[in-house]
Amino acid sequence: MTAPLFHLAIPVDDLVAAEAFYGDLFGCPRGRRSESWIDFDFFGHQLVTHLAPEECGRAGANKVDGKDVPVKHFGVILDGDAWRALADKLTAAEVEFVIEPYVRFKGEPGEQGTFFLLDPAGNALEFKYFDDMAQVFAA
Repeated sequence: MTAPLFHLAIPVDDLVAAEAFYGDLFGCPRGRRSESWIDFDFFGHQLVTHLAPEECGRAGANKVDGKDVPVKHFGVILDGDAWRALADKLTAAEVEFVIEPYVRFKGEPGEQGTFFLLDPAGNALEFKYFDDMAQVFAA
């Protein structure tokens, strides 16, 4: 059995900006497209950016580990090397982080590397890694 994939559709207010962000900055291969949406291979998952400017914008936040974590967000769990390489690439590209790369819950159940950023439409993304994948759902 192959690993399950997610399909996520998100609103954007500018397809050119979305393509530059997901396609060029992140290097996500492009899939099907029309005048109102573009499919991306987002780390092996299907991400569809739909032109829906009225639905764009930043949502609220909750405190997690002393930081304001965007309530509405999505992302992926990478291995540690890939996470660090992506964090370095984004830092070099002078991307503005909502939460800069750091290790959350250090020494506790669920210890993880994490960072958050916004795409051009205001969608929040989180990228994580766990040294021990058994900690993903640790209580």
